[in-house]
Amino acid sequence: MLKPNTQNVRDHVSKEEWDLRVDLAAAYRLVALFGWDDLVFTHISARLPGTDHHFLINPYGWMFEEITASSLVKIDLQGRKVMDSPYDINPAGFTIHSAIHAAREDIVCVMHTHSINGVAVSAQKDGLLPLSQTAVIAGASLAYHDYEGIALYEDEKPRLVADLGDKMTMMLRNHGLLTTGANCADAFMRMYFLEAACMIQVRAQAGGGPLHAVPRTVLDNIDEQIDMGTRGQFGSLAWPGLLRKLDRRNPGYRE
Repeated sequence: MLKPNTQNVRDHVSKEEWDLRVDLAAAYRLVALFGWDDLVFTHISARLPGTDHHFLINPYGWMFEEITASSLVKIDLQGRKVMDSPYDINPAGFTIHSAIHAAREDIVCVMHTHSINGVAVSAQKDGLLPLSQTAVIAGASLAYHDYEGIALYEDEKPRLVADLGDKMTMMLRNHGLLTTGANCADAFMRMYFLEAACMIQVRAQAGGGPLHAVPRTVLDNIDEQIDMGTRGQFGSLAWPGLLRKLDRRNPGYRE
């Protein structure tokens, strides 16, 4: 595997871009560490600050556990590389992620997975059910998008964006999960809760007995409870600990 020269990349980008590269590389490795990756498929992207509409995405063909800050590919909304890189990107990843980045200025990071539990629940007619505290948190800002085949075509973008609306999380039916955030930490935290909620639902259904849903009155007040529970920091509360965990288990993402 050809590796980029870390120092050369770092010397040619701003501190803000390098910091975002480090966080995005960490997010890739954390997804692998938690077992949500799908070989070299699916993507996490991050929009760079500024008015150029550039964003970072993984080099196609790399395992998530291998991603480094300097290996990330910098592209524009048309999928063209705007910084020299020996790597290509996946056009399907570009279609989904560029649609959201172009439409939602409040979103910096877009995370998409094909996890087993996530795909299983995405195939269920009723989608995510309010069966647990975790599901209530995950469902607080959840949208749905019907499957249209592998995301390769431009004409799907408007429908994808319309279905997302002002939500931060989306279930891609028969396909997988998608979360977003104002930073990589928030997108990861939303994916953690959504993936865990799907796992709980699949296991609860496997028990075969009647299921007890969380009352509607509880769901109506969940946003305030989430804010209180995370001290208004949401993903940023757990992110430093997650990086420490990653440093122990799979360091090297800062290269």
